Amino acid sequence: MDLIDLKIIQMLKANSRTTSSEISKKVLLSVPAVTERIRKLEEEKIIKQYTLRLNRKKLNLNLMAYVLVSIDKAEHMANFNDIVMKSDWILECHHIVGEYDYLLKVIAENTEKLEIYISHILKKTTGVAKTNTIVVLSTMKEEI
Repeated sequence: MDLIDLKIIQMLKANSRTTSSEISKKVLLSVPAVTERIRKLEEEKIIKQYTLRLNRKKLNLNLMAYVLVSIDKAEHMANFNDIVMKSDWILECHHIVGEYDYLLKVIAENTEKLEIYISHILKKTTGVAKTNTIVVLSTMKEEI
């Protein structure tokens, strides 16, 4: 991977629908050369997928929070993982080191809905011993 590949990646991160033609003009390569570089980046799994970024506010998902979760026994982790994978509330889940086992990035319409999720779904999940919630006031930068 070289500087041209990095520039291609930056352009695709900004807009995954950027055409090879548009990219070629910026990196000063032919369209077939850009297409081949993108193909190689995909083949090498440097580019894993193309996706879109939704406007949470337009979807009335105005609240974002990070929830730290502690699991009481290792045998409950598989059940917890299943719940996480099926949840539309959870954007991200990270297995972490420290006092807690997982860090969840959660979205909700408002604090009332977040409370319902945490109190009536998450805390009632088998194995969840404790949680700690951090509500996001605003986001200055958010990337992959």
